[in-house]
Amino acid sequence: MVGIISERYAFVAQWLDPASEILWKYQVFWYPDTSEAEMYDIKNRRKMLHRTRLPELKTADFYLGNTVCIYSRQLHLLEYGDSFTADRLSATQEQTLAMVKPDALKNFGAILGAVEAAGFTVGRLRMCQLTPAIAQGFYAVHADRPFFGPLTKFMSSGRIVAMELVAPGAIRKWRDLLGPTNSATARQEAPSSLRARFGSDNTRNACHGSDAPETAAQESAFFFNRSIGRCCSGSNTTLALIKPHAVRSRRMGEIVQAVQQNFDVTAAEMFTFDAVNAGEFLEVYRGVLPSAEYAGLIDELTSGAFLALEVSSQDGSSPVEALRHFCGPADPDMAKILRPGSLRALYGQNKVQNAVHCTDLEEDGDLETKYFFDIMQPS
Repeated sequence: MVGIISERYAFVAQWLDPASEILWKYQVFWYPDTSEAEMYDIKNRRKMLHRTRLPELKTADFYLGNTVCIYSRQLHLLEYGDSFTADRLSATQEQTLAMVKPDALKNFGAILGAVEAAGFTVGRLRMCQLTPAIAQGFYAVHADRPFFGPLTKFMSSGRIVAMELVAPGAIRKWRDLLGPTNSATARQEAPSSLRARFGSDNTRNACHGSDAPETAAQESAFFFNRSIGRCCSGSNTTLALIKPHAVRSRRMGEIVQAVQQNFDVTAAEMFTFDAVNAGEFLEVYRGVLPSAEYAGLIDELTSGAFLALEVSSQDGSSPVEALRHFCGPADPDMAKILRPGSLRALYGQNKVQNAVHCTDLEEDGDLETKYFFDIMQPS
């Protein structure tokens, strides 16, 4: 009997060894029918991982630019490994650049929730403060247009959020969700669109979207291939991390929206951690928590992308204790009893997958936000 040959996708991936600081390249094969992966060391021409089932990974995780965790290795997917994979996935995993403009930043959580509800995967996300020069660079193609000056002045007037979105036909799908460029027209022709809901006019129209694959690639590189427009406050702040399981469950938008209703979010960025980074960040809990729970926290934080938020209070007071109270007890079962409206009660599953991490100690608020929005930033 002839066996059934399962479909296989091939990628070239890169991993930075934290001990030696050597970049290793691997050929990674993904078998979607069985949720199995296989890995080869390209340089040494040897198999690194036999075909192994990894149920925590999904086919939707395998797109260019993403990072997947396979046995504690954070593998950055650089390119397709063969023409079959490129032909099969390039259309179903199209990427586009989405931007929340300064006028809609207060609705960032609601917009992110709409993105998730529409079926997009958020590959990368960063909040920035554009300078006039950076804004002019981004909109350089419009330099001769009469709206160039007012547009770049507006775009440098406050924080923005850049997002790389992935979905079949992502460019058209995002532009459909946005609605017509003019917010007034959007309210007439597409009243449920984002510009109709959150925009004001032709310039203050809530969001931007790439118009073609070439511009999507250029605009993503503009925001994510370098460090620009850092916007963290760094003073009188606290940290919230939306954990990987909540990101996979498409709960980021709901959680950010809840936080924004009670606090100011002054910086935001998606990260992935390897075991070294996770251990360094969670070192304070070593020996305090049971060893199994501590190991679980490491595994959770290295299992996929998470969203870091710098949070400040709306009245200028210290936000550390207030955010801790808002997140609720670390055990979601306890949170459901003591603080049923807290984030962990609403979105947590267990002590490890409890939706969010938040700063515990008053004196650690600025230290934890600095770790992500300063130390972890590229130089």
